[in-house]
Amino acid sequence: VQLVESGGGLVQPGGSLRLSCAASVASLNDYAIGYFRQAPGKKREGIASIHPVDGTVYYADSVKGRFAISSDSARKTVYLQMNTLKPEDTAAYYCAVVKMKIAVITSPLNPVTYDYWGQGTQVTVSS
Repeated sequence: VQLVESGGGLVQPGGSLRLSCAASVASLNDYAIGYFRQAPGKKREGIASIHPVDGTVYYADSVKGRFAISSDSARKTVYLQMNTLKPEDTAAYYCAVVKMKIAVITSPLNPVTYDYWGQGTQVTVSS
């Protein structure tokens, strides 16, 4: 499985960015897809997850109400729309996938749940 990420960049506080994660899988419906971020010196944090088969989504409290994860099964792509960005959102952002299993329901935002990772894209929020 290969994941290709795009969409990072530099944005001012209060601005928006949309990240994309294209997956080389037969069907997104067989997988859970998560977005994670890691700032220098900090642990990798799970921020959003989606199960395209039924549309179930999960969010970390730190991004709830500001970020939205969605999927396009025809394009085999997952998107993370990030609004009202704050300087503390600055990090390297990663998408990851795992075949559906119990752990994606019990621990949807835990990095150890996921098997395949993208290369990451940098998001910097600064004036």
